[in-house]
Amino acid sequence: MRRFSRRLLRPGLRGALRRTTPISNHWGYDRGQPIDRYYIERFLGQHRSDIRGDVLEAKENLYVERYGSAVSRCDVLDIDRDNVEATINADLAEPGSLPSECFDCIVLTQTLQYVGDVPVAVQNLREALRPKGVLLVTVPGANRAIEDPRRPSLWSFTEAGCVHLFGREFAEANLDIQSHGNVLAAIAFLTGLAREELRAEELDVHDVRFPVIVSVRAVRR
Repeated sequence: MRRFSRRLLRPGLRGALRRTTPISNHWGYDRGQPIDRYYIERFLGQHRSDIRGDVLEAKENLYVERYGSAVSRCDVLDIDRDNVEATINADLAEPGSLPSECFDCIVLTQTLQYVGDVPVAVQNLREALRPKGVLLVTVPGANRAIEDPRRPSLWSFTEAGCVHLFGREFAEANLDIQSHGNVLAAIAFLTGLAREELRAEELDVHDVRFPVIVSVRAVRR
């Protein structure tokens, strides 16, 4: 058997593999760009032409402002009534909680893991889209369990699970679902390393077995 050499690992990765606690408790924000954001932002950048017309984004309009094209109006969705940026207060787990056929695009990043009834949430999102409207979703694969009782993380997702979940509402022909990341990126993300601590050729290998995130583009026909 070939002996594994420590020299194959750069200092940040070497430290990540010999710890029982994260290097960063802030997802790597204190070291650079979190690894999941690298994949999320690339996905949204690839679909910026979909972010147009009347748009809904969760929690804040950060990504609509950054990637939107020809946006007429942006509403902000949050269950938290203390969010002063929110224009729609709603619980996605409650049937009919969103206005019907109001949006040309919905941007929902890293949100469904906090929703108790995800199938109901997906149904609500579909019904809130106008015909030919586009839903852009990202969900976590590799993830930490958030223990905040006000907002615990409930789920992680796989590509196959998202095909099943979104296919029931949109039909598979209207879906583009992809895994992003690999085992190295997932380990680095979980331990709190930043995107800058991996090479592009390491980040850009995608292995469906080890998603950092899963992206979903769904069109209401």
